[in-house]
Amino acid sequence: MKIAIQKLTNTAILPQRMTEQSSGFDLFADILESVNLEPYQRKAIPCGIAVEIPIGYEAQIRPRSGLSLGSGLSVLNSPGTIDSDYRGEIKVILINLSDQAMIIEPQMRIAQMVFCPIVIPELCETSILNQSKRQEGGFGHTGK
Repeated sequence: MKIAIQKLTNTAILPQRMTEQSSGFDLFADILESVNLEPYQRKAIPCGIAVEIPIGYEAQIRPRSGLSLGSGLSVLNSPGTIDSDYRGEIKVILINLSDQAMIIEPQMRIAQMVFCPIVIPELCETSILNQSKRQEGGFGHTGK
């Protein structure tokens, strides 16, 4: 599969897989100046790129595990979805979940993008659902 990608600025960095077996492509902050992110603050950080995703696929925007564990930086709507018909700039909604301010630097690796196939089922309205063992059990119904 090939994905068309467009740099929207001269400073944008194309997404990169950091190892041969990486499933995700790291996304880079396309900002000219550092951005301060206070505790529990969220901001949309531009990446300076747009993509053309084939029909039947989506791109998921996910946190980078090292940033999440090391500094509490995460993607707020994780995973974020980029639909195949979206052609605008990719921006990452970052949130600082730590108790200290964080600085987002220009060209910093801020998230990762994973391409995934999607299934679009036909939804069939019904007045009753088939029985299951679980039924309505959720949120810890199997114990700790």
